Amino acid sequence: MGAFCSALVLEQLPTIIAQPPRSLVALPFEDSFTLMCEAKGNPIPVFWWTKDGQDFNPYRESSLIKYNNSGSFVIPNTKDLAKYQGRYRCYASNKLGTAISEEADFTVPSAPKFPKEKIEPIVVNEGDSVVLECNPPKGIPPFQLYWMTIGLQHIEQNERVSMGLNGNLYFSNTVQKDSRRDYCCFASFPRIRTIVQKNAVPVVVIPCMLNSSSHANDRGLGRKPNFLVPSGDHSQTYLVKDEELELECISEGLPTPTIEWTKVGEKLPKRTNIKNYGKLLTISKVKEEDSGKYACKAKNSFGEAVHHFHVAVEEPPHWVKEPTRSQVVTIGSDVRIECRAGGRPQPVLTWRKNGQPFHSDGNTISLHRAQPNDTAVYQCEASNRHGSLLATANIMVMNYPPLILTQDYLEYATVRGKSVTMDCQVFSSPPANINWKKEDPEGLLEGERFSFSQNGSLQIHTSAMEDIGKYVCFVTNSEGTSTISAELYIKDPTRITTPPQDLKIKRGSTAELVCQAEYDQSLSRELEILWQKDGREIYFNYTDDSGYYNDEGILQIINVSHSDKGLYTCIAKTPLDQDSASARLTVLDVPDSSVQLTLSDQRDRSVRLQWVSPRDHNSPITEYIIEYEESHWEPGTWRVLLRVSGNQNSAPLSLYGHIDYQFRITAVNSIGTGPPSKPSERYKTPPAAPDRNPENVEIKGHLPHQMDITWEPLMPIEHNGPGLEYQLSYRQLGVEQSWSEQIMKRHSFVVKDTPTFVPYEVKIQARNQHGWAPEPRVLIGYSGEDLPLLAPEHVSADILNSTAVRVSWSPVPPSRLRGRLGGYSVHWWRTLSLLTSKEVPAEKKLLTLSGNRSLAVVPELKPFTEYRLTVSVFNGRGSGPSSRPLTFRTPQGVPGKPPILRATNPQGDSITLVWAPPLEANGILTGYRLHYQIINNTMNVDGLYTVNIDGPDTTQWVLHDLTKDSQYKFSLSACTLAGCGPAVSEDGGTALCMVTCFVCHGSSGLKTLFSVCDGIRKISEDINTSRIFHIIEGLKPAYAVCVDNSSLFEEVFQTKGEDERAENLMSSRSWIVGIMCALALLTLAVLIACFVTRNHAGKYAVKEKEEVRIDLESHSVNEESSCEYSDNDEKPLRSSLYSLERYVKGDSSSLDSSVEEGCRFNEDGSFIGEYTSHKQRASM
Repeated sequence: MGAFCSALVLEQLPTIIAQPPRSLVALPFEDSFTLMCEAKGNPIPVFWWTKDGQDFNPYRESSLIKYNNSGSFVIPNTKDLAKYQGRYRCYASNKLGTAISEEADFTVPSAPKFPKEKIEPIVVNEGDSVVLECNPPKGIPPFQLYWMTIGLQHIEQNERVSMGLNGNLYFSNTVQKDSRRDYCCFASFPRIRTIVQKNAVPVVVIPCMLNSSSHANDRGLGRKPNFLVPSGDHSQTYLVKDEELELECISEGLPTPTIEWTKVGEKLPKRTNIKNYGKLLTISKVKEEDSGKYACKAKNSFGEAVHHFHVAVEEPPHWVKEPTRSQVVTIGSDVRIECRAGGRPQPVLTWRKNGQPFHSDGNTISLHRAQPNDTAVYQCEASNRHGSLLATANIMVMNYPPLILTQDYLEYATVRGKSVTMDCQVFSSPPANINWKKEDPEGLLEGERFSFSQNGSLQIHTSAMEDIGKYVCFVTNSEGTSTISAELYIKDPTRITTPPQDLKIKRGSTAELVCQAEYDQSLSRELEILWQKDGREIYFNYTDDSGYYNDEGILQIINVSHSDKGLYTCIAKTPLDQDSASARLTVLDVPDSSVQLTLSDQRDRSVRLQWVSPRDHNSPITEYIIEYEESHWEPGTWRVLLRVSGNQNSAPLSLYGHIDYQFRITAVNSIGTGPPSKPSERYKTPPAAPDRNPENVEIKGHLPHQMDITWEPLMPIEHNGPGLEYQLSYRQLGVEQSWSEQIMKRHSFVVKDTPTFVPYEVKIQARNQHGWAPEPRVLIGYSGEDLPLLAPEHVSADILNSTAVRVSWSPVPPSRLRGRLGGYSVHWWRTLSLLTSKEVPAEKKLLTLSGNRSLAVVPELKPFTEYRLTVSVFNGRGSGPSSRPLTFRTPQGVPGKPPILRATNPQGDSITLVWAPPLEANGILTGYRLHYQIINNTMNVDGLYTVNIDGPDTTQWVLHDLTKDSQYKFSLSACTLAGCGPAVSEDGGTALCMVTCFVCHGSSGLKTLFSVCDGIRKISEDINTSRIFHIIEGLKPAYAVCVDNSSLFEEVFQTKGEDERAENLMSSRSWIVGIMCALALLTLAVLIACFVTRNHAGKYAVKEKEEVRIDLESHSVNEESSCEYSDNDEKPLRSSLYSLERYVKGDSSSLDSSVEEGCRFNEDGSFIGEYTSHKQRASM
């Protein structure tokens, strides 16, 4: 806004837009140092400075570099640079006011150096403590300190000797080896690239004449700890949030003390580090919760010392509420400038007006009925010991008519679906009202897509084609009005429809990346499709040696090499928008062959193979395959010996004896296996005894009196020498002392004539001409199993409930199992239904129990049924005999749920319940239990009533003395002696929905009644014309019913909604008299209807049966025609005699046309009968 205001010659307060640095250090290697101060305003501000609180005019200093219309100046790095060191502040002023900058410290450091001094030797007795002071010179931080010798060897530091944060070297106690003449402190200043050295400090340790520590203790040479750093027993530490806390404790004592750190009352934070041999505690990025009391304890065998640190984590000032930087206020208005700061400790606020101190009692300045002379720059400064902040509020008091700063007749364009902002920037005082309108018949800009910013801009979100057009911005305040116009165009967005896909391609082939886009056709000449590789644009020269070709969005990379790998980005770009998509090109190839295979560490049975890793061609090597070839068993055949990780280049190889080896290696990556290397030199191992015995020994008994033994033979290469044989040894466990042995070359043997299922010890050992393999492991196996001989005994069943029994038995003795116990099988089946006394076809069920079990629960039995049950044992051979069948009967259970319950025939204070007996009686039914309660549409329900219905054959029940016009919930359950089962529920009410119709003698009668529930059309049964009523059940509030006489008329009723019904119940008493009157009128109406009906029936032959549709559009279903649950309605049945007479006396020729039958739905759910060729309408 400033540029526009300047062009329009609007006055502005000065505002500093470029501040000087808060701290500026004059490093010796820099040429100059700039103190920046730039400001804007109208009139153009003038500048001046203060240095250390005194006026300072840079233009009077010839050595300084100045700029026109700027407050900045440059201090050259000259020999008199030191005189410019100080604290500076810039002032920018015009006739409206003055603004000040933050203070800037300019520091000119001197060259650091240690003083020239002669240091006398420090003489101490052995065991005493000593401190070598460094006292480093002042310099530009950060700096580093070291203790070294003249030969630049670091002084060894440990728990006894260490350097403190202040640079001093502390000895907790001294030993003779501490004596030396060249303890030197070095200070390094990296920013000025300087290292300075202090003169060497000689130390002489006088040895202790006593030889033993016990004598030393006796003489009092040992002493308890005492802190060298810090002093006293407590200290205070302040630091700023996010700084690093450093607490240091260095103690002297003999023996050397150990240091322990704690936080009083809490655990040390997780960010705690203990450094410098336990003497320094640091916590990085301290937080407020790190404040508290810390303790360091130094202890040795003579005692301990404790120092407490009180740590307070504080904060520099920060703004809680910063004043608005620029305010234009109306003359006579009230102005409030609030400046609120936070920090720890609480910052102190000071105010300035036009650069001069301004008194204010608090954090707010209030201007009452502001006048033009209150125009000024108001600034508040918040400061505490950790820093300061400066906030500025430019207050301009004036009245001005609206001045639109945005150019008129601008054209805007955006793409469909994007947001667009049309500007209408205004300067005015008082603030102007800004309104936008679109120039079309429906120019209102309403809805979520349109928003208006405080600066007057109109934002259209998710723009659409209908937003195209001309817009006008209206700006008004008490001083005047102004307008501008703008034109908006909407374009189709640019969208990449076919993005490039990630591509992995082998070296040497041609890569093709496809990128197609759609865009607005009006921008076709401006569309560009660009390609980037790794963020850098690809330029195409289309020469024969070019590696890239771009043809209508298709990028071809010819003869792909490894340098072509990278991220390729397609950019479809127009002046309004762009879309991009990226794909990664990976150039793949198999590794080269390994080279320089060498054999080292050659031993009888091992050797180390080494190689040089080959190039992996941009696909990391995942593994190396080491192969061998031997000249005896399979000459010329290479077999895999070992696979090693791809990050290795050597591997130890375990070898077999009596083999002439050579090796080769192949590298593998994700592309495949590279070519094998050249073979290594040959390496032959000497013969030896077998290394191992056969494995995977299996001992099985396929037949009851034999034992089959098989094993996995050694591979030929594992023979380790000629003449391989196997010795098989076996004996019956616990019976035979000596082994039976067999020598053979095959790998199986059958031991015959064994007892049934007895344990044997078996071992197999390999041997060749050079000796035996190691002593084999003895295995335990069993001879063949046979079927068990005995069935379980003492089988019994305990009835748990009507559907489960617990079965128990005596286990079969192990001696009769003749094999390994597998478990027990329980078989059961139904034999008789106790309810019907009929036999049931046997259908056996099985329960298998693994292991040694003597108890089982048989589930899912049917109640009131007779069962039989057997138990058998089984082993690996099969099942033994079954036990004697055990017969048991399950008791009666509770019945199942009745399949259906219906509430029918409501009679005002009674209702009939009808049900069907349960499908699963599970016993002898004794009757039913009925629960019911009122569930009218209220939050409360009445008490629960219970009716016990005796007699199993009862399937209906009439409930009397019910509350009229009420809704009930009924629950019915069937019962046996075992109790009552689950209940079936049904809702029903005592409210009636009655359609009254009187049929006169000679009429065709009321034949069919239609009803509608839930949008489903239902047709009732034919109604007996001898009855004067028919009950329709199951209606719900606000449902329509159509009553149809197939020869003459129909009528539509509608039940009332919930709210109407409740209202009628409240007002029923007041309408009783009206109802009685309506009944009397109804009787008269019916007599007249009978007369009319008889006359009408005489005009037409019965055989024609022309069905006349009666138009119901004149009915108001909610007001006139209703069929309600309440029997206290205003009009139980409405009939219009006048309409009927008009219908009868009308043009009879119009009744000859065909009409549709039945009722239809209209939009509100009513049935509507409509004549198709008859204009006169009648209603009943």
